[in-house]
Amino acid sequence: MSVLTEKLKGNWNVIKGKSKQEFANITDDDQTYEGGQEEEFLGRLQRKTGESKVKLKSFIDNI
Repeated sequence: MSVLTEKLKGNWNVIKGKSKQEFANITDDDQTYEGGQEEEFLGRLQRKTGESKVKLKSFIDNI
């Protein structure tokens, strides 16, 4: 299991709330996450925010 996967599973509600604060145009549908679909989740966030996956992963790591 990757560090990103563990972080998403362990802090999902916090990550969801902070990402909505940081990126106002993210919807609840954009934040749908299921185990094993980390890349799909990051791809949706990347499309909505225009940020790189590296920056998004860093944002999640810092939560």
